[in-house]
Amino acid sequence: MEFKKLEIEQENKGVKTFIQSAHFQRSLIFILMGALGGFGWYYFTEARHMEVFMFSESISSILIGAFLGFFVTNSPCARNRC
Repeated sequence: MEFKKLEIEQENKGVKTFIQSAHFQRSLIFILMGALGGFGWYYFTEARHMEVFMFSESISSILIGAFLGFFVTNSPCARNRC
């Protein structure tokens, strides 16, 4: 019985590799688009009726939009695992 020597190469896993990955960049783009969409939703619906615009009141809409952008890119169906 012969055994072949298994050669294992070390993978470059680190922060730099993670940031340069296509999935991370795509997620970041969709999170920013979701945040802009959330801000737009707040601005064109609730802020229209206000005389003074307060940014602190729009944070919840921005966070919901950012979460939806994150969910779109990281859901199982986005990775063809439905």
